[in-house]
Order: sequence, then C-alpha cells, then structure tokens
Amino acid sequence: MGPICLRKANIQDVPAIHGLLMQNSQLGLLLPRSYSDLYSHLRDFFVLDVSNEKAILGCCALSITWKNLAEIRSLVVATSLERQGWGRRLVETSLSEALTLGIYRVFTLTYQINFFAKNGFEEVGKENLPQKVWAECLHCPKYPDCCDEVAMIHHL
Repeated sequence: MGPICLRKANIQDVPAIHGLLMQNSQLGLLLPRSYSDLYSHLRDFFVLDVSNEKAILGCCALSITWKNLAEIRSLVVATSLERQGWGRRLVETSLSEALTLGIYRVFTLTYQINFFAKNGFEEVGKENLPQKVWAECLHCPKYPDCCDEVAMIHHL
C-alpha cells in the first residue's frame, strides 16, 4: 500500500465514500447515507486517500448544525487501517476545523462510545441537544422510538 493522505473530499470520492458507509451500515456500525446526502454535504468530508491506488480507505464529516455546534458523523476507517490511529486523526482534523470556524461544541450520535470517550467526548442526554439536531433524524428508519445511538459531546 502506498502513502496515505488525509485531505478534504472531492466529487470523485463520493462513490467510494458511499461504498464505505454502506458496508459499515450493513454491519450495524453506523447509519447509511444516500448519494444525494453525500453530494449535498461533500464539503463536510475529510478522506483517507491512498494516492497511488486511487483508493479511499476512510472518511469523516464535520457538519455545522447550529450556532456554536457541529456534528461529527459518518466516521469510517477501512478494516485494513484499524487500530493505527487513523480514526483519531480524522476526528482531530474535524475538531481542528471546528475551532477554525469558531465552533466550540462538537457532538456525535454514535455506537462507538469507547472510541469517542478516548477522544475527549462525554455522554450527554439527547434531550440536551437543540431540536435542530433532530431535523435529519426525521428521515431515519429508527426515529423516534427505536433510536439506539448514544449522544456524546466535546467542548473545545
């Protein structure tokens, strides 16, 4: 495998990002995202790119939700890169971008509680997040009664 580059996503990355997200959603690790959603939010994404293979092996999005609040979502690292710190680097890059934008609270809705706790996030009740957060939840098949994701927040 060639060198790995962490960079902002571009339009050509969308099919690979979609594939990563769908694989992991089928395993129950995160919720799926449609092509339409990915194209609409492409600017939110960072990717792990293996340049000489033209392969995307990871992604993460920072989505601005409200005044002084953003969400880390769609965090995936390919199995071949697990436990090498790439997930942490994607999160750190997203948190750095939040700071650059003047956003000091970043939350996530996740099944990966231990990972996010190791990265400075704390569990919070979902009721502590503003209603704006739930706008996208309306389209989720698990909303409202079957939502099993845990809300976590990081104060920068």
